[in-house]
Amino acid sequence: MKPFKFSHLFLIAMGIFTIFSCSEKSKRERPNILFIMADDHAYQAISAYSNKLMETPEIDRLATEGMLFTNACVTNSICAPSRAVILTGKHSHINGKIDNRFPFDTTNVTFPQILRRHGYQTALFGKLHFGNNPKGFDQFKILPGQGHYYNPEFITKYEGRIKLEGYTTDIITDMTLDWLEEERDPEKPFLLMYLHKAPHREWLPAPRHYKKFTKMTFPEPETLFDDYEGRGTAAKTAEMNILKHMNWAGDSKIYPEVMDELGIPETSNWDKKAFMRTVGRMNKVQRAKWDEVYGPINEEFKKKYPDMSEEDLMRWRYQRYMQDYLGSIAAVDEGVGRVLDYLDRAGLRENTIVVYTSDQGFYLGEHGWFDKRFIYNESFKTPLIVRWPGVITPGTVNTQMVQNLDFAQTFLEAAGIAPPADMQGESLIPLFEGKTENFRDAVYYHYYEYPAVHMVKRHYGIVTEDYKLVHFYYDVDEWELYDRKKDIHELHNVYDDPDYAKVVANLKRRLEELRVKYKDSPELDKKFIELYENAKKK
Repeated sequence: MKPFKFSHLFLIAMGIFTIFSCSEKSKRERPNILFIMADDHAYQAISAYSNKLMETPEIDRLATEGMLFTNACVTNSICAPSRAVILTGKHSHINGKIDNRFPFDTTNVTFPQILRRHGYQTALFGKLHFGNNPKGFDQFKILPGQGHYYNPEFITKYEGRIKLEGYTTDIITDMTLDWLEEERDPEKPFLLMYLHKAPHREWLPAPRHYKKFTKMTFPEPETLFDDYEGRGTAAKTAEMNILKHMNWAGDSKIYPEVMDELGIPETSNWDKKAFMRTVGRMNKVQRAKWDEVYGPINEEFKKKYPDMSEEDLMRWRYQRYMQDYLGSIAAVDEGVGRVLDYLDRAGLRENTIVVYTSDQGFYLGEHGWFDKRFIYNESFKTPLIVRWPGVITPGTVNTQMVQNLDFAQTFLEAAGIAPPADMQGESLIPLFEGKTENFRDAVYYHYYEYPAVHMVKRHYGIVTEDYKLVHFYYDVDEWELYDRKKDIHELHNVYDDPDYAKVVANLKRRLEELRVKYKDSPELDKKFIELYENAKKK
């Protein structure tokens, strides 16, 4: 036997060190995940999609440096259910959070819990919208329920309930940056969820943006005065018209005393209350800045109102809506820029997946509407922009049918973790890499919250890049088909058009296949209706 030489021992030691180093390197190189979501942020209000309404240069940075999705959409266009789908990777009928009222089943396993179990440091700041003790987070500070734009309260993991002075968008950004700078463990990859309240109703901008946006005039959508001909009952009976259903005080910011002086009745029983709950929450300094700008708006309106026609009022209210809605996005864009700048300074840019999205789309006057809920385009389609250096080619655009259902699976795969078998989404990583073959070509949608605010009827449907087939049910039984390429504003239901008979037959078959695939059924429809009706009786 040859004598064991020191050189052999050295080589063995180096081999062990190399294996250990590679293991540590692999561990360190699992990507960080920064998930940025605004509430009700319409894709129409991001200049990477269209600059007709406003410029969002900081959010646009992500599109320039990453991938912009033009057919991203949701499974259920309403806030809390969308968030439950994102966290669980399961459709609403599976995770149980079908609408804003039904509680979230906390036995659901969420992707942050899984990431944390596999060594990720996890944090959440901003608006969750349901639950006061989110699972799977090392740190969280969340707004209770909808939260407030000014001087908000937060539910925290370690400090109890706290109240902070200032503007919510800026505070959430400050919390996010503070965690990155002070609490982040550099030895671990992180999941950071940076979730804005803005631009959710009642659309209060930061004081620094009052003067700029209230002086702006915005282009009207082609369908602002839509009469809903060519569509079914659902579009004609929905209660989200800017003139008829938007609150005067809470939404258009007409002072309650001005409403009384002009004899304008409240649109809803929370109209004036909404104003007092939002503007009334301001401190003296904040209120003085508000009155400096919105006081003259009210005085000018008092002079014009007696001679205004319904058409004049619709146009005036549309401008007021856009001024505040878009004004509230300006601070979001600035905040995104601050966080992206930190990633650059800290050397975190190259190994961090950054996602910008919303919990659903939103109507900005299209069809005369505000709000969401429908499978129709502005509500159903959501912004999605992803940057991942070294994986995504900068400046690319993807047109495929992706959903909020896909985030959980995508993040787990990026972290090298096998997703649970009951998750229903698809990983977007092949699309990030430019591999578009064999990805889904149709998505499933189901909306439940009816009868309720805005009165959008229950419906489910299938959407491809070319067509949209919808079934409205519960108190109606109506079908609608839209040709998405020829009828981009979705004005003509062609379900009964003989020229589309084969399309209808094919999509109905595929819709049933999707319902089976995702484990939805008429029996579940009946179950959720019964649960709703029983809850209403109580």
